[in-house]
Amino acid sequence: MPKADIHPTWFDNATVLCDGKPLCTVGSTKKELQVDIWLANHPFYNTSSELIDSEGRVERFMKKYGLNSTK
Repeated sequence: MPKADIHPTWFDNATVLCDGKPLCTVGSTKKELQVDIWLANHPFYNTSSELIDSEGRVERFMKKYGLNSTK
């Protein structure tokens, strides 16, 4: 016999928030999901050349392989 009440509560319309603004609803085990980056503000998808880098990893990679980040 399976155990009762072992699964988390499922929310069919959980709100996804980015910077406090609702983006969409999805199914989740939490009522709200906070995201920092999503499709509209991700550099890969919005054709921006800005790179989000807080620790200098991109610069080290570019220097190591002799690439120019402004191209």
